Amino acid sequence: MEHVTHDDLEPIYNEYSKILILGSIPSRKSREVKFYYAHPKNRFWKTLETIFEEPIMDRKSFVLNHKIALWDVIYSCDIMASSDASIKNVIPNDISKIIKETKIKKIFTTGKTAEKYYQKLIYPSLKMESICLPSTSPANCQLKEKELIEAWKIILEYLK
Repeated sequence: MEHVTHDDLEPIYNEYSKILILGSIPSRKSREVKFYYAHPKNRFWKTLETIFEEPIMDRKSFVLNHKIALWDVIYSCDIMASSDASIKNVIPNDISKIIKETKIKKIFTTGKTAEKYYQKLIYPSLKMESICLPSTSPANCQLKEKELIEAWKIILEYLK
């Protein structure tokens, strides 16, 4: 078990952001390189490339240009490697700052763990409904790429 904090990964957003995509806590690989969804087998970036029908040259610029904000539900926790199932002693991030400084219309959580902690620790004070998207993690293999992309296309409705 390792105690991890979110100190090295700031949220990505600007005043034009319309949706907020929240993971649970960055994977070990993401913490290592200090950027979101960095594991080479994570399908997050490939999914975005597909639904927006354009290649991603610079990940940060891509999400900002498409009015997407990225962060995580969890500020700190105890975790074994990158296993969401092992998460304990959770302290949430303060999402309210992003909501106040942006045009966020909808919050999306990536996977059941992010959704669980969002509902338990953030929703009671923030009172913004979220939509749970399937996880893009390599640990979530039950969804085929085509099904994953179809499920994620819902974000486009909130970016108009």
